[in-house]
Formats: sequence, C-alpha cells, structure tokens
Amino acid sequence: MNKRLFNIAFILIMFFALNICFAKVNKNLDKGADMEKITQTAGKVQLGNFAPEFAHFNDDILFGENWNNQDIDLKTRSIITVVSLISMGITDNSLVYHLQNAKNHGVTKQEIAAIITHNAFYAGWPKAWAAFNLAKTVWSEDLSVANNELSEKEKYQKTIMFPIGVPNDAYAKYFIGQSYLAPVSVEQVKIYNVTFEPKCRNNWHIHKATSGGGQMLIGVGGRGYYQEWGKKPVEIKEGTVIHIPANVKHWHGAAPNSWFSHLAIELDGIDTSNEWLEAVGDDVYNKLK
Repeated sequence: MNKRLFNIAFILIMFFALNICFAKVNKNLDKGADMEKITQTAGKVQLGNFAPEFAHFNDDILFGENWNNQDIDLKTRSIITVVSLISMGITDNSLVYHLQNAKNHGVTKQEIAAIITHNAFYAGWPKAWAAFNLAKTVWSEDLSVANNELSEKEKYQKTIMFPIGVPNDAYAKYFIGQSYLAPVSVEQVKIYNVTFEPKCRNNWHIHKATSGGGQMLIGVGGRGYYQEWGKKPVEIKEGTVIHIPANVKHWHGAAPNSWFSHLAIELDGIDTSNEWLEAVGDDVYNKLK
C-alpha cells in the first residue's frame, strides 16, 4: 500500500514538473513570437545606387538577419554594439543611432552612464568623453523631465503625430541649420518625416528624371516654405500639399521663427537622381516672415 501511494505521489510530482517546464517553454516561444523585428533601410537610401551590394549586406544581412537573431535580446545586443563602437573610437552619427537604439530598447540613463564608465577603463578615457557628449544628447529628454523642463524641440515634438527622428547628418552639408529625419514607411512607397529647426533650410536642388519622378511634400506641423527658382515662396502649414515636378530647381525649409516638419515622398521615375546646388543665401531667406 505504501509503495502504491509512493508511485502515485511520484507520478503527480512528475506531472506538475512537466507542466511547469512546458509552461516555461511556451512562455519563451510566445516571447520570441512577440519580439520586435528590426528593419533597416539606411543602406538602400544612402548607397543603393552607388554600392547596392554593400546596401544589401547592411540592410538585409547585418540588420535583417543578425539583429533579428533571438539568441541575444535586443537590449543586450544594443549594449554590445555601443561598447564596440566606442572601443573603436567611432563617435559619429552611427554611434548616435545606436545610442538611440539602446535607449529605445530599455537602456536607462543610469545604465548607459555605467556602461560608458566601465568601458572607459578598457577602451580609453578620451573615447568615453566623446561618447558621453553624444549620450547626454540622446538621454536629454530624461534629464529635462527630471528637472520638469522641456527643450523647444521636445515641446514641438508634442505638437506633431510623427517622430522627429535623429539628426540628418548624412545630408548635413546640404542644409543650413539642423534638420532631423524619421522613416514613416520603407515599403511600397517610401515616406520620411523631415523636421527643420527655425531658420533651417536645404540648398537649392533638383530631382532629376527622364520620365516621371519628382517629389511630394505634405505639411505635418509648424510653418515652413517651398520655393521654385524664379517664383515666389509658398507657405507650408499642417496639411499643405506641395507637388514638385521633376527637373525643377527649388528649396524648402522652416520659417525664421518656427519649427517645421513635412513628409517627403519620392515619386517613381526613370533615371532618377538628386542634384544638390548652392545654399539659399540670406539675401533670399531673410525676405521671409
């Protein structure tokens, strides 16, 4: 009788133990199913025409396959990437991107400060100083919230539905002032939210095409201007739609006293390319209100 009770007890214990194991497995599987999918289009946007193979490796392999491997969670992967870049002395817009990525995946201000400090003992003190200067900018919202203060950029962000994004460093040489870029859609139709700080504008430029092409702008927030060569400036506000034909010289940007954002939509065409020209001088810009 005792042996029979023992066997029943043993079976019950094993049954509950297996249930717990399967519950953990299912939980992990569910976690994997809900895991955020990382996508990247910077390679195709910036180098698709110049170096399509590199763009493919960057967007589809590095970010498409490696970053979506679930053996390491995204927070840990973000930390490893930040530490690697700092250790190599890379403190350009790529580090800014990965610092923002780390923040987006749960790295707090206290954690990034400890991570950079720890890395400084192994990678070098000057590299840590450079990284801290960038990290302070990325986590500036945390500092301002702690002090119950918001920067002008943060105040403006609360007025528009699309994210401001990251500094538009890849095209900074074609802008006067600071601009920001945030992808809205990278499939079917590529749409980007471009934000300009007050007085910021891009250079005169032309969207070239032998057929089709051109660009559409849709005002998102703030106040800005669009101007074609030889024509008067057109004011852009929230909801304003601007149709830019191919092969027309033009510029667009913020009003002197306002932040400004617009959606930029590139239209398909044949033999499309962008030609960047001279800056919009103060003699032209200062006539605006």
